[in-house]
Parts: sequence; structure tokens; C-alpha cells
Amino acid sequence: MRFRLTPRETSFYDMFAASADNIVTGSKLLMELLGADPAGRAEIAERMRAAEHAGDDATHAIFHQLNSSFITPFDREDIYNLASSLDDIMDFMEEAVDLVVLYNVEELPKGVEQQIEVLSRAAELTAEAMPNLRTMENLTEYWIEVNRLENQADQIHRKLLAQLFNGKYEAIEVLKLKQIVDVLEEAADAFEHVANTVETIAVKES
Repeated sequence: MRFRLTPRETSFYDMFAASADNIVTGSKLLMELLGADPAGRAEIAERMRAAEHAGDDATHAIFHQLNSSFITPFDREDIYNLASSLDDIMDFMEEAVDLVVLYNVEELPKGVEQQIEVLSRAAELTAEAMPNLRTMENLTEYWIEVNRLENQADQIHRKLLAQLFNGKYEAIEVLKLKQIVDVLEEAADAFEHVANTVETIAVKES
């Protein structure tokens, strides 16, 4: 770790950890969605919206702290990118749940549960990693595993698309379901963006 002669604003660490914990909450709501009936999904969507708003508040708090801090724990651009990528994850998860409700989807295609399981695991790893930004230790396995999970998510996504276009579904249903699985794939990509940003920070601080 690089030795510093100047004090640093440390509240960023707590805010990043809080943002990642909120993403775990969102991933659990996604898991709930899988076993819920249409009526229950609407209630889950309300809770997801509340979690997304909490995520927005956490992101705005980080940006406010960034604008008011003279000294930051690492590069300002990396702080901005990390906060934005964490916020993107929550946005995509909330969008997926909202689309399921708005489109009145009766049954999600087989394989969506695998997408959500990958997101849930990535959320747990991200929440575990954020406190380690204080020391920049024990982070390598985190970004390697998240990148592996993103590759797994890509494969699941491709299989889902093949399933949607196999002629089983009506055209309008294909459009609805494709948008949902695409948004879940975007959430997996956003987890990878977070991991890549953490890797960039760790390399700069080493």
C-alpha cells in the first residue's frame, strides 16, 4: 500500500458499503419474485422501488461528499465511477421487477432463476468486498470471481434468447420476455463494471 502524508476523508468507505448492502437487499427481492404470484409481485415491486430510491440517496450522498471533500481516499474519477456503477446495478434490478409487473408476465422462462442466482452471488461478493477498500487487501479473488460470474451470466443469457426464439412463444411475449432478460444481463454487466473499477483503484493504490 502506498504511504500517504495527508489525511483522507474516510466516510466514503462506509457509504460504498451501505450502497452495496442495499444491492443485496435488491437481489433478495429478485429471488422473492421467482416464487411470487402476480398479486405478490406488485408488492415486491413496491419494496424494490423503495430500495432503488435508497440506492439513489446513497449515490447522491457520495457525490455530495465528493464535491465537498478536499482530500479523497482515491482518485475522484474512480469514486464517481464506482458510485455510478453501484447505482446502475440497483436501477437494472428495479427495472426488471417493474417490467415483470407492468407486462403482467404469468410465467418467467426457465433459466431466469439462474440469471438471478448469479446476480445474488455477485451482490454478496460486492458487499463483502466494499469494506476491504479501506486496506485494499483481499480484493483480487473478488474481481476474478465477479468476472467469472459475468461470463456465466452471458452464457445463461444466450441460452435464454435461444429459448425465446424457438417458436414456443407468441411474438409479443418474446418482446416482453426478451426485454426482461436483457435488463437482468445489464445488471450482471454492471457488477462487472464495479469489479473492474475496484481493480483499477487497487492497482493505482498498490
